[in-house]
Amino acid sequence: MIAPADRVRTTIRQAGPISLLDVSGRLTSFEIGALRESILRLLKRGQKNIVLNLSALQYLDSSGIGELARVYVSVVKASGQMKVVGLSPKVEEILKITQLYQVFPEFPSEEAALQSFPESGPKETI
Repeated sequence: MIAPADRVRTTIRQAGPISLLDVSGRLTSFEIGALRESILRLLKRGQKNIVLNLSALQYLDSSGIGELARVYVSVVKASGQMKVVGLSPKVEEILKITQLYQVFPEFPSEEAALQSFPESGPKETI
């Protein structure tokens, strides 16, 4: 059984038209639904430009890796963009081993990721 502190949690923030999705906890086969639901909720609201902040992600298993790839494809198919920030050395290593680091545009900070979207500059985070 997964302890509540280990469960994946998602928090959505807005920076102008761009959504910032903070992911914390453990992204495993038992917990991937929370990430998927958050992304689908954003897409249904027409919010297609997303920064995925993984700085508080503690653990990622093969199901979590697969779910990251699935949500990325969902965003791209909706004509959106998803950028990633806050990779821990362990998560970054996993993405390199699986070659997914070539798929996910990674940025050193939220500010850099926000500025990489077309027609975006420094915006105040709400």
